[in-house]
Amino acid sequence: MIDLDLCYLSATRALDLFRARELSPVDLLLEQIKRAEAVEPVVNALAYTFFDEALDAARKAEARYMKTDGRLRKLEGLTLAVKEDTAVKGRPRTFGSLIFKNNIADHTNPSVERLMRSGAIVHALTTCPEFVWPWTCTSNLHGVTRNPWNTEITSGASSGGAAAASASGTTTLATGSDSAGSIRMPAAMCGIAGYKAPYGRNPGSPEVNMDPFFHIGPMTRTSSEAALMQNVMSGLHKRDHSTLAQRLTLPATFPDVSGMKIAWSMDLGVYEVSRGVQENTRAVLAMLRDAGALVEEIETPWAKLAKANVGMWGGHIYGDEFSDAVDNHPDLVCEYTRTFDQENRTITPREFHACMQAIGQTWAEFGPQLARYDAFLCPTVGSTEIAADVHDWVDPITVDGVEHDVNKVIMTFLFNGFSRCPALSVPSGLSGDGVPTGIQIVGNPYDDKSVFRVAQTLEGRVDFGKIRL
Repeated sequence: MIDLDLCYLSATRALDLFRARELSPVDLLLEQIKRAEAVEPVVNALAYTFFDEALDAARKAEARYMKTDGRLRKLEGLTLAVKEDTAVKGRPRTFGSLIFKNNIADHTNPSVERLMRSGAIVHALTTCPEFVWPWTCTSNLHGVTRNPWNTEITSGASSGGAAAASASGTTTLATGSDSAGSIRMPAAMCGIAGYKAPYGRNPGSPEVNMDPFFHIGPMTRTSSEAALMQNVMSGLHKRDHSTLAQRLTLPATFPDVSGMKIAWSMDLGVYEVSRGVQENTRAVLAMLRDAGALVEEIETPWAKLAKANVGMWGGHIYGDEFSDAVDNHPDLVCEYTRTFDQENRTITPREFHACMQAIGQTWAEFGPQLARYDAFLCPTVGSTEIAADVHDWVDPITVDGVEHDVNKVIMTFLFNGFSRCPALSVPSGLSGDGVPTGIQIVGNPYDDKSVFRVAQTLEGRVDFGKIRL
């Protein structure tokens, strides 16, 4: 019998019980291992597991809690699942591709390293699609990752494994990476919190840390747990020139939103949003009004130019990875890698320049608009009807039964263009098909605290409970 209460125990509560010697890290991990054995044949969120080594680490953590010298690290004994495109030295790092199925990481990502040095135990790596590109979590290497709330639906991508593992109760903490919404989109689909910290807040691996669109961040069942991770991950790092010298510490509790000014848009003028997502979004807005916030709808004319151009960024600077894979390993690559390769080859330096200009021009409009408010809200994903098996790179998805291109419902990418803005997705409710919906909270540049303040007010008002797969 699996103890679901332990599997879904919050990080902060687990730490309290560890310190009180009422729970052992070993017992928590054992329950999560049993949970993984039960749900993984269906969900398929864990690409690689290291349960034996993790149990050894959990026993050492247990011994530390039994001592009285007070030398406990901030995350001592908590389990951590790392997205498998993120380096953990000595562990597989395949980028979801058969091409790299035997590749072993030669370093540990600096943010993950900080989590591990703070006592987190890496017991698993989570699935991602090949080269982390499509919006469904599927690859020739790992197969299909499914949404634990409704296994016919995708977990989202590219950090779909991390989101599904968190929602399934097979890990306490998880990390994702996000260059177009790959933390926030699956977080919304799976009913958890996913945080894209401002560029420079969290250190990254050398090959990506100078890319301002690319962010590593926490994926947890609550925003409070995301803040706990964020406080460990952030800060100046000697191996990442982009990191900020000023370290930000998020408090354990925030004031309520009374007196805050919050702007919102339902569709940014360019996206399709289902009736269910709209209903849950309006319910969240009403909660914030009831809590004393001034909530105002705003026009977003800048979004059309941004949406038309921001996508040129990734296709240009990462296009060679796709062309090398297709040219050198045509029998190993996924179907979608060929599709994206064809698209990427058409992008010119002029179009990349147009992308950079569009970001500057649209921020010149949105920046002053946002500055009049403490935060901006919109849905994270406009539809829950994205099937786990859909070929979203060529086939349409549906919004209230009407077919659309998948990029008409993913409402995250623009805020990677505005990369200094923090963006946090938190649950907004359940849709009619039983799939969670999310709301995206965007802050002014480097104003992480306002984003978490809004999230904490919402936390607990949308309580999904435990998934009983």
